[in-house]
Amino acid sequence: MRNHYNGLKTAALFGLIWALLLGMGALIGGGRYIWLFALFGVGMTAYSYWNSDKLAIKAMKAYPVTEQEQPAMYRIVRDLSAQANQPMPRLYVSPTEAPNAFATGRNPKNAAVCCTEGILRLLDERELRGVLGHELMHVYNRDILTGSIAAAMAGVISSVASMAFWFGGDRERGGNPIAMLLMALLAPFAAMIIQMAISRTREYDADEDGAKLTGDPLALASALRKLELGTQQAPLAPSPQLQNASHMMIANPFRAQDISRMMSTHPPMAERIARLEQMAYGHDIR
Repeated sequence: MRNHYNGLKTAALFGLIWALLLGMGALIGGGRYIWLFALFGVGMTAYSYWNSDKLAIKAMKAYPVTEQEQPAMYRIVRDLSAQANQPMPRLYVSPTEAPNAFATGRNPKNAAVCCTEGILRLLDERELRGVLGHELMHVYNRDILTGSIAAAMAGVISSVASMAFWFGGDRERGGNPIAMLLMALLAPFAAMIIQMAISRTREYDADEDGAKLTGDPLALASALRKLELGTQQAPLAPSPQLQNASHMMIANPFRAQDISRMMSTHPPMAERIARLEQMAYGHDIR
């Protein structure tokens, strides 16, 4: 069992987003149309999940690398994959100075791990091992599926709220127009907050499980310290493509002023580092 119960937290957050969706269904048409939007959301989830590796790699303009080009990446990932008894993913490098890394793919057999040129220059091999262990655990924990489902449910809620705003819901049954307006305005915002919270819990899990895989929590903690400073010095400019891929990255790639803590897909670096240090020194991280 994970000491900080992030699996339970994720399940609770999914429960909240489902409760929000069902509450909207009760306001709109007595729930008669909710399955149409749910079907659309499931379709979008399936497409994003099946193509997640291609979409993220394209957003970062990454290119595949050989073992001759990146021997350290290959050596580390091959060793960690074998240790986890999992297939080795494809390796990519993104031509950007912003230091970051991410893993994507619908399952371990169809996974890809990408490092930016900036992170490869910033970290030493021990720290890079900590980062790659974190990213591999996102794949092994099926976090891509979790993120796709959360994004799809948030999208369904936004679509239903938009329908309620433009068509007014079920006026024939005397729907409350004030309640409909509040739902249309607040439900998408609430869904997005819950989606971000789910993403943050998965980051904590990847930190803990990646540190267990490498056996070196302090290496990841050291890498996160460097990444916190590095992403501030060389942030990525927000764009729709990068915003859709940012939750996959080990560090928030945008400037702190571009995004509030509530809306961040990543927990604060100080908290992540503190948890890893507590792991290293044998303290409870609940």
